[in-house]
Amino acid sequence: MNRPYASVRPLDAWPPGKRTGRGRRPADFELELTARCNLNCRHCYINIPAGDREAKKTELTPAEVDRLSTEAASLGVLWCLLTGGEPLLRRDFADIYLRLKKKGLLVSVFTNATLVKAEHIRLFKSYPPRDIEVTVYGVTAETYERVTRRPGSFAAFRRGLDLLLASGVPVRLKAMALRSNVHEMASIARFARARSRGPFRFDPLLHLRYDGDERRNAEIRTERLTAEEIVALERSDPERMEALEKACTTWRIPASSGSSRRLFACRPGQTNFAVSPSGVFRLCASLWHPEFIYDLRRGSLREAWFEFAPRALSRRSRRKAFLDRCGFCSLINLCLWCPAHAYLETGSLTTPVEAFCRVAHARADALT
Repeated sequence: MNRPYASVRPLDAWPPGKRTGRGRRPADFELELTARCNLNCRHCYINIPAGDREAKKTELTPAEVDRLSTEAASLGVLWCLLTGGEPLLRRDFADIYLRLKKKGLLVSVFTNATLVKAEHIRLFKSYPPRDIEVTVYGVTAETYERVTRRPGSFAAFRRGLDLLLASGVPVRLKAMALRSNVHEMASIARFARARSRGPFRFDPLLHLRYDGDERRNAEIRTERLTAEEIVALERSDPERMEALEKACTTWRIPASSGSSRRLFACRPGQTNFAVSPSGVFRLCASLWHPEFIYDLRRGSLREAWFEFAPRALSRRSRRKAFLDRCGFCSLINLCLWCPAHAYLETGSLTTPVEAFCRVAHARADALT
């Protein structure tokens, strides 16, 4: 399988430039402990088989995570999100988790909960996480396992979730809105709100695979809802619509020629960053363009943050198709479009994506 993290552009491939990032301080980072997963979800943009030996060989060791977290803490990082794949697949998960906690970091964990066991509960009760987020793919075995394609995964999910909830650790539940489970979204929302702390959130916008696997990308496309279906789903959930309206009270952004030429108007890498299972630094988790990734095994986090990232963020675009569409679009806050997602969809950082555009306009109509 083609893996985007197999080839990394080193820092010295970049032209020399003024160091402009010394005043920046990161607040948090996302650490993908593995791309492997015990499930095989139809919509997943990262997962590879749980037993993939080659992937396992490339994963950061506990010692490497320790070095990374030491650097991160020295830069002022306060919070780390452990994700995957499925992070609990790592036999050394507890070792890594404790190393991060001992650095004084707040640690969150994203998990599907199917692998949660008593040993994890003891760990989380002794060293509490900031929170644990679990995705609910369905509230019946039929729907859940249509998404995960793993028989028995629904029962494992319920067992793991019940253990987490009974332990008293903070648990948040969320969902992906897919073609395979949209008929259960109202039930999923009720299920989650009855058990979760804080607001229930769901994501109806799917992006494509990090590894560019065309067969898997075709599956993801079949799971996407239409713009009309997304808006209808959002309007049917009062809490979701209220949050969307509140967040988007200023969703029409006046475009100016100065700011719109900036490639990354979404401003990734301002206070956070992402690290892949093999130690690849990215400005955001979805950004896999070879010109915007940095190998932490061949350099340092300080160098990545203060030298590499500012040069990347300073990039501008003169491409007319970009400037005439997304660069100047006043609805960009209602859209999934960004250079990272454009690259995954089209192979170009500045190409508009019609499916995302339709969602933005449908949302704008619903909010007016």
